[in-house]
Amino acid sequence: MYSFFLLWIVILCYICTSARMKILIYPMIVSNSFRLNLLLLSLFLFLVMPIRLFAVSKNHSILIISSYNPDAHPTSANISEFMDEYHKLNGKDNIIIENMNCKSFSDFLSWKAKMKQLLLKYHSNKKPKVLILLGQEAWTSYLSQSDSLKRGIPTLCCMVSRNAILLPDKRVDLKKWMPKSIDSYTDSLRSHLRAGFMYQYDVVGNINLIKKMYPKTRNIAFVSDNTYGGVSLQAYVRQEMKKFPDLNLILLDGRSNTLYTIVEKLRNLPPNTSILLGSWKVDMNEGYFVRNAVYVMKDATPTTPVFSLSQVGFGYWAIGGVMPNYHIFGRELARQVIKMHKYPSLKTPYVQLVRNKLIFDYNIIKDRNIDLSIFADRFYEFINEPVSFYTEYKYLLLGIGVCFTVLLVGLFVSLFFYFRTKRLKDTLLESEAELRLAKDRAEESNKLKTAFLANMSHEIRTPLNAIVGFSEVLLDLDSSSGEDRENYVDIIKTNSDLLLRLINDIIDVSKLETDKVLFEYVNSDIVIMCRQILISLDFIKKSNNKFIFSSDLDSFEMKVDLNRMQQVLFNILSNANKYTEFGRVTISFVVYEKYVEFSVADTGCGIPEDKQDLVFERFSKLNEYTQGVGLGLSICQLIVDKWGGEIWVDKEYHDGTRIVFTHPII
Repeated sequence: MYSFFLLWIVILCYICTSARMKILIYPMIVSNSFRLNLLLLSLFLFLVMPIRLFAVSKNHSILIISSYNPDAHPTSANISEFMDEYHKLNGKDNIIIENMNCKSFSDFLSWKAKMKQLLLKYHSNKKPKVLILLGQEAWTSYLSQSDSLKRGIPTLCCMVSRNAILLPDKRVDLKKWMPKSIDSYTDSLRSHLRAGFMYQYDVVGNINLIKKMYPKTRNIAFVSDNTYGGVSLQAYVRQEMKKFPDLNLILLDGRSNTLYTIVEKLRNLPPNTSILLGSWKVDMNEGYFVRNAVYVMKDATPTTPVFSLSQVGFGYWAIGGVMPNYHIFGRELARQVIKMHKYPSLKTPYVQLVRNKLIFDYNIIKDRNIDLSIFADRFYEFINEPVSFYTEYKYLLLGIGVCFTVLLVGLFVSLFFYFRTKRLKDTLLESEAELRLAKDRAEESNKLKTAFLANMSHEIRTPLNAIVGFSEVLLDLDSSSGEDRENYVDIIKTNSDLLLRLINDIIDVSKLETDKVLFEYVNSDIVIMCRQILISLDFIKKSNNKFIFSSDLDSFEMKVDLNRMQQVLFNILSNANKYTEFGRVTISFVVYEKYVEFSVADTGCGIPEDKQDLVFERFSKLNEYTQGVGLGLSICQLIVDKWGGEIWVDKEYHDGTRIVFTHPII
């Protein structure tokens, strides 16, 4: 169209500029009428043609066909929720809503024609991307169309039942017409159906429910009205009742009865009859009824058991029933459409069958004293159940709870600041005390450091002086004999060993205090270990003392760190040997349930009682003139603590000194 408009402009310009045409048309151009007509034609082409082009190119992508007026509930609710959710999910397609305006079943012949007319209307232009059918009448009218009209349009359904009846091609006697129920969920009927939601009425479940609660039932009176839903439900009930040959089906059909004749028939029902309610909106006179009609029926048979197939009469007349879970599916429909747009190659239908649920009226169950324990194996729900105290006064309780919470929060805030202030005060006092303590410790550490340096300088200087002095003497070969040189070498070696042992002790203390020592536990025979230590010590020290090992066991294995165990025993035995002359040094052990107790006893000078608690402190020496710096027992205590034992001086031993320590049995 735009190309045609441009062509018109080009031709007009050519005519106006051509030399030959100027002579012919010049008198016409200069006339006012010609110029006016030309202006009107140009305006028409400029304004009308683009509008027409826009109208033709507009693509109504989503077509919704409803059975009833879109203002009616739940049709309006489904459409409203669909549109809200669709636009919320960024759906861009246009939405058209068409209404079939279906009423009573007597005008069923027009439904098929209306559906055909609507499908042809949108087939003649661009086909819609998606067709959504709302309601039973629209659904069955669509099923009754030829495949050529249904082909190529992805279809969704909602507010429809799985059981349906196909519309006849010609008028029939509605009062006598008994159509066959079909399953619209089968592959042959839903070949063009891509998605949607279907109800499935459970006739068999309701009949079994009736037989279980009222086993004497012999007749089922089914109530249906003069609507498509009523006729299709009746067809489905007639089909399913063939599975119960022991029951007689009584049809109370609204196509051939008015409300008043139905009431009369209800009064005259035979004994052992239960009523199953299908639908009731329109009777044979096409009079519309809402809830009052079912109240009239209730008054006609107040004691007859009544069950509902579709929630009709439920809440005031029906005892209960297995019925569809009716609700609005608009938002789910929108999500299905978005999914179809997102995955256009996905051809597998995903029609959802809505689950049924077993529901009872609490008031009727209680009034009739019906025992529901027979349904202990099934889940069921109640309506009209008494409201609990919390539910009834929920908002009042909520207000009280909010006020109480605010007061409680205020109390906690006040307590928080009170205790926080108190804690800050206590913290300041503790910090002041800790600062004083830290100051005292720092001063003590400074004193200990000074004492340590003094001790170390003295202890290191003594062997170093001997080593340096006798080394210089050895350099003067003329001033000493061979025997003297050997004595000098022994002195140098002794002081070198002393210096090395001193440095090793300092390193051991540092490692043990900083927890850098890892124990390696292995199975060892402590009897053999003790004997070897005594032999080694006797050989190294060349002592005049007698070393004795006392034990009743010839062998005992336990897990120990062999090096650290030997170090502890060697330090304790060395001290015992140092402070004993021509005496005995005895090592022994006793095995208990969870630990082994070792002891080293000597017959030396002993330790005064006032100094027994000080022997494990560093640089503690009973005799200041003996060799060593007083780190041996301190190292022993660190090692024993490390493996989880204890070490102490036996205060009840008076023949010398007895050091005892333990080792856990791992």
